[in-house]
Amino acid sequence: MIGRRVLLKGAAAAGLAVAAGSGTAAAVAAAATAAGPGGFPQPVTVRRRAAPGRVPSVLEQVLDVRYAEVGVPGYGRVTVRAYNGGFPGPTLRVRAGDTLLLTHVNGLPPNPAGGMRGARMPHRPNSFNLHAHGMHVSPSGLADNVLREFAPRAAPGDPEPRYRTVLHVPADHPAGTYWYHPHLHGSTAEQLAGGMAGVLVVEGDVDEVPQVRAAADVVVCVNELKLRGGRVPPFTSGSWTAGVPSVFTVNGAVNPVLALRPGEVQRWRLVGATAFTALDLQLSGVGGELTMHRIAQDGITLPAPVPARTVPLAMGNRVDVLVRGGAPGRYELRAARVPVPLLTVEVAGEPVDPPMGLPDALPPGRPFLDEREVTGPHREVLFHVDPGVFPQPFPDAFRVLGSGATPPAAPAGDPHRDPAYGLYDPDHVNHVLPLGRTERWTVRNGETAPGFNHPFHLHTNPFLVTHRDGVRLDPPVWHDTVGLAGGTPGESVTFLVRYEDFTGRAIAHCHQLHHEDLGMMQTVEYVEHAAPGAPTG
Repeated sequence: MIGRRVLLKGAAAAGLAVAAGSGTAAAVAAAATAAGPGGFPQPVTVRRRAAPGRVPSVLEQVLDVRYAEVGVPGYGRVTVRAYNGGFPGPTLRVRAGDTLLLTHVNGLPPNPAGGMRGARMPHRPNSFNLHAHGMHVSPSGLADNVLREFAPRAAPGDPEPRYRTVLHVPADHPAGTYWYHPHLHGSTAEQLAGGMAGVLVVEGDVDEVPQVRAAADVVVCVNELKLRGGRVPPFTSGSWTAGVPSVFTVNGAVNPVLALRPGEVQRWRLVGATAFTALDLQLSGVGGELTMHRIAQDGITLPAPVPARTVPLAMGNRVDVLVRGGAPGRYELRAARVPVPLLTVEVAGEPVDPPMGLPDALPPGRPFLDEREVTGPHREVLFHVDPGVFPQPFPDAFRVLGSGATPPAAPAGDPHRDPAYGLYDPDHVNHVLPLGRTERWTVRNGETAPGFNHPFHLHTNPFLVTHRDGVRLDPPVWHDTVGLAGGTPGESVTFLVRYEDFTGRAIAHCHQLHHEDLGMMQTVEYVEHAAPGAPTG
């Protein structure tokens, strides 16, 4: 049996070597993965260090972004934009109350001259920033501010620019699995399609539950690459995603093999670092199915383990599961609409006798909200696409409609042809959200095609899903991203959200990231309180 701390020890040492680098060739060339159970690849892990004179700790890390040549089994050597020379980036592990200090080196070449511009066009492919996806931290200043731009050098030969991110993790932040990725509007999809993503873990109470503590802690980060001719092709048309097949990797490998003994329990941190495809995961093989016991959703611990035959993992979701080895043999983790396994589990070796146990209950990750606390308006959001509105190469209008929609350019005209209605406008605030208020939202997918998934993601504050397709959930489930498939009608969710702790402008958007880059996004502004008579829609 491989305990959690044993598994991570070697990875931590490798990650600290990267942290000691400063954008040098040595740092960039550092190994992107370490060995997990049976050689299963694990991202390099970087741990917090104690700060003299204070209980909270500090984690300092360099995230060096430049073009790197990496090997993808079955696809040869490919060139991608990468964190520290590979993908996924290093796993960053902190605790509530800690501070995360990141130095970003932009080693990419200057952005192409000219090219496409505007809020609904891909642009600035070599600029980026950083989003701490799912974290309840400030969206302003040097923190989780996706309105910043980490631009590359202006001309070849100029010094490589450096930027800073400072994340103060609240002392009551839930323990769980989060992730980071670039979020500069106009370049997000192309960059994530090359693997620019990494896992962020907040350690805490759930890790000390005896049955969880005894289980090997395994990161399973699923990336979705778009590769053609040995590189990620530029995002130059609306048909870009359909015209380039997806390549799915787990921790940078194609269908890696994970060793599991009969009766052994492992904790898998499933991370949906995909930009375009929702994954409904199943684990089955010659011995039947292996049950995945869900213990956390989007970083927030569930009240008790929930056995599941299928685990939905929409773009951006994270789900922590406990998996216990059953009958010896090979099992495959597969997803609908993905023709090959994501990973293979080899159940073999000396059985664990007696089998490792599963917890009956878990420490509550976050208290539920009370519907009687709702004091604000009922906000409605509709994801809707109008085809053929604009000239090629991006003819479709990816709109966010509903109670906070961006106003039309021509109020008396045809809304289906309007060039502004419901499209992202960086100068327009769609929702003013006062701190301390609890509100109800309903979000719907307006597309008829079932495969047309529009995951909804809200920055800064998690939300409690109470209804799906009008049916009450018992118990409700915390999310920061929720998948919404199309259909007749398309799926819908209703949730409660309380705006807490942090002011500033943030984003709500579709996490099908090329939709977001083409305008399916809104600005939300968290404020101390609503001014008398001021609109809050």
